[in-house]
Amino acid sequence: MQNFYKGKVVLVTGSTWFKWSWLSFWLSKLWAKVIGYALEPNTNPNLFSVLNLNNKINQIFWDISDYKKLEEIVEQNKPEMIFHLAAQPIVRESYDNPVYTMNTNVMWTINIMELIRTKEYIKWWVIITTDKVYENKEWLWPYRENDRLWWFDPYSSSKAMAELAVESYRKSFLQKTDKKICIGRAWNVIWWWDWAKDRLIPDIIRSLQNNENVVLRNPDAVRPWQYVLDALHWYLIAWMKMFEDDKYQWAYNFWPDITDTLKVIDIVKQSIEILWRWWYEIKPEMNQWKHEAWLLLLDNTKSKTLLGWNPKYNVHDVLIRTLNFYKEYYDWKNMEEYANKEIETYL
Repeated sequence: MQNFYKGKVVLVTGSTWFKWSWLSFWLSKLWAKVIGYALEPNTNPNLFSVLNLNNKINQIFWDISDYKKLEEIVEQNKPEMIFHLAAQPIVRESYDNPVYTMNTNVMWTINIMELIRTKEYIKWWVIITTDKVYENKEWLWPYRENDRLWWFDPYSSSKAMAELAVESYRKSFLQKTDKKICIGRAWNVIWWWDWAKDRLIPDIIRSLQNNENVVLRNPDAVRPWQYVLDALHWYLIAWMKMFEDDKYQWAYNFWPDITDTLKVIDIVKQSIEILWRWWYEIKPEMNQWKHEAWLLLLDNTKSKTLLGWNPKYNVHDVLIRTLNFYKEYYDWKNMEEYANKEIETYL
């Protein structure tokens, strides 16, 4: 992996978010030349800062809606690869700010596609969308990559529309070129130092710190849960495979095994056993008219078969390790050293 990424110039949009801070850090360890393009971190504390990423990558704090600035940065650095990860990623937030969500997730994806179309030096591109792009009938059969795209909430629809825009560009402009595209349909990842709002593990930790009950909207909703490095490993492998052969292009369900899909209430009860001294309360009225799916399952056979990937940890192991870290995180003096060891252990 290091032989592949060493020296390659990689643009990572959305690099200050939790998951993408991990990716930027990992790429820097592989000696890639990483250009981060994102807004300032939106939580305090945040992983971007504790990993000292501002001194490890060439980070540009700017809004991706500014196409001229984005093009200027791209021309200056001439990236061979783009990980397009900048997004408005919260379902409930999309109900409160639908226009911002649509612009961010659709139009700014088209900005990136324009760069790919017009800049000869950009050869590979990965966009991460969501497991929620499928027409979800909330049944027990997992969805495959060729199942129908559909949507309900503004977030899901924006991601489905982004995929349609990508497919349009691919068929209209890129089929007879050497440029390669991969779409990853992703899910809920967990690990330490995620402080985003409306995410279950950070919400649990905040409730514990504030001596409050954690509030559950949909306790019986079934969700996938996976270790963040397992997810990022898929993305890095997908890029290497695209380089080897065109057949590895296009969409993948980057999803955990079905055994790692649990109800929200199951995660909460296991967390209580680990952390003690707190409880939960159920307030379904908090949803009001904001629809959220109760059940969604995806099939990861294609990713396993073509990319040769298998998860290293199950959700129970990851949950125990994650919560125990949060319990003690104030005692950690060198997060960068700890993150290095975590990646080395994983590999």
